[in-house]
Amino acid sequence: VDMGAAMALRKQVNADLDEASKLSVNDFIVKAVAMALRGFPVLNSAWADGKMQLHDSIDVGIAVATDTGLISPFIPAADRKALGEIARMSKDLVKRAREGGLKPEEYAGGTFTISNLGMYDVTQFVAVINPPQAAILAVGSIQTEARWDAKRKTFEPAQLMEVTMSADHRLTDGAEVARYLQEFKRLLQAPMALLVG
Repeated sequence: VDMGAAMALRKQVNADLDEASKLSVNDFIVKAVAMALRGFPVLNSAWADGKMQLHDSIDVGIAVATDTGLISPFIPAADRKALGEIARMSKDLVKRAREGGLKPEEYAGGTFTISNLGMYDVTQFVAVINPPQAAILAVGSIQTEARWDAKRKTFEPAQLMEVTMSADHRLTDGAEVARYLQEFKRLLQAPMALLVG
């Protein structure tokens, strides 16, 4: 994913926000994941009792490393929340997850999970699905790389981020995952839609 436009928008928006409301890269990812899931309800489903269970809400979990292991607090109805609200909720959930202060209803649930290891300078990895969810998105760090610009006939720096999706093939297949990733990528590469969606 070319994150140049998203990073520029983040810088512009954050210039006018207080520290508690500043947007992280992960906030953009949460919003893009949630908005893209609107068109792919199967990827927001669960495998339970030998069949698919569709969810009415898009509740995006964020994998958080703690001293006792991983926990995934989630942002309910993330597709309907503004980026600023996602930012404030994420900061609060991650802080309380690391302090052991989450309530069970804040992590026992979620319909889709994001595992972001970008802050550890991991560029690409495969995440394990959080049962009974249908899928999980693994997010790597943003790397500046040279990219060929055909119009200018020169190499230009680009801020690129690799993502990998794991999915339960009892519910979906690679073609649907590929279409979902195309929509996710489109949203992050045209990020103004995340402000109004």
